[in-house]
Amino acid sequence: MALSRSARLGVLVTAAASFLTVAASSAPTPGAPGIGDSYFPQLGNGGFDARHYALDIAYNPDTDRLDGRTTLTARATQDLSSFDLDLQKLTVSRVEVNGRRAHFARDGDELRITPSGILRKNRTFEVTVTYGGVPEPLGGPIVFGSKYGWMKTADGVFVACEPNAASTWFPSSDHPSDKATYDIRIKAPKGLTAVSNGRLVSKWDKGGSTYTHWRESRPMATYLATATIGKFDVRTGRTPSGIPIYVAIDPKLKNSNSVDVYAVTAAATDYWSQVFGPYPFEETGAIVDDMPEAGFSLEVQSKPAYSAVRNETTIVHELAHQWFGDSVSVERWKDIWLNEGFATYAQWLWAEHKGTRSAHDSFLAAYDAVPAGNAFWQIKVADPQRDTMFASAVYQRGAMTLQALRERIGDKAFFRLLPAWTRAHRYGNANTGEFVRLAEKISGQNLDDLFQKWLHTTGKPAL
Repeated sequence: MALSRSARLGVLVTAAASFLTVAASSAPTPGAPGIGDSYFPQLGNGGFDARHYALDIAYNPDTDRLDGRTTLTARATQDLSSFDLDLQKLTVSRVEVNGRRAHFARDGDELRITPSGILRKNRTFEVTVTYGGVPEPLGGPIVFGSKYGWMKTADGVFVACEPNAASTWFPSSDHPSDKATYDIRIKAPKGLTAVSNGRLVSKWDKGGSTYTHWRESRPMATYLATATIGKFDVRTGRTPSGIPIYVAIDPKLKNSNSVDVYAVTAAATDYWSQVFGPYPFEETGAIVDDMPEAGFSLEVQSKPAYSAVRNETTIVHELAHQWFGDSVSVERWKDIWLNEGFATYAQWLWAEHKGTRSAHDSFLAAYDAVPAGNAFWQIKVADPQRDTMFASAVYQRGAMTLQALRERIGDKAFFRLLPAWTRAHRYGNANTGEFVRLAEKISGQNLDDLFQKWLHTTGKPAL
């Protein structure tokens, strides 16, 4: 069948319009400067999925100078004309994308990178950033009023970055929803030990420097990365069940109290492996540094970092985080109770395991210790707000929620739920709604009222 001239013209116009529509829909666009977390809207970045970080850093404790080169391997999730990384304060000297120089600009803590060509959706690319300067720790009300991040010590640096300080020492997509694997290579003055995540690949001396290479082969949130440097006494071995263990203790703290960090770490790692499911990482351990200004410890992946050893329960708390927080990470920071409530409840389980107090009695003690009019009960645990995300209610009322759940559904269902949760979201991210649904599935009960009462409502709940 032949078409008339006007019909042929109409076909051409339609085809041209269709082409323009397709071209417009596939036009490359910039990646978003943040993932839109309600607490930290600019943290993380849109347009790509981080896959692997290769961090090469050199640190001089005498000057506090850090020089680094970070190579991020990522997969584009859209056609990208440009994308952002998070980097605070440090000076960038060069950026390359897929081996070619790229244009970059700074906007506050955002590093906007424009490659020489389009980065196509679903394609993998590499970006290398060369940078340096004196990292500055963060402060404010979030972490108990303490400084956190890259913190200078008398002989090196203590690095503990929750929630938003990883980007004070390396460019990254600095949000727990964008996990990646890591190779971390550290150059430090000879005589100092550099401790990081995962397993030690190699260590050698050259001239006046020691070079250390650590590899974390399991996905890790940025805030869990560390490059703690100083004088340490190191002990290695295996837990009774065979898990490799690496414990580094500042000599100044070695005899400061009666806690045997190595023994408690080994015992707790093995016990939690029975209760929470298989240990999720290649190595367990501890970094114990003399950093009294920090006033906190952090569940650094594979080796919790302690600013000092305060008690046994701190160790079991941070090790429980290896499952709840490290392997299973929050999807958004408002769900932080999934980390802190679970790790606090682990302290109650440890006391129960040791025969010193039941979790029920720990629950009652915590409940009775706080009067109804106390501000403690005004924190909404399911969404505690940024500046109070580490308020004691998130820890204690979060743990109370789990004990209330245990008493509601019974021990059999409860102790099926914990390893089922860590198995379902192993190396991933999760939210409160998913936990509620899994608890209901395993128990066969509707639990809306329980979680509404303990997580979503302010005021002291009636028992």
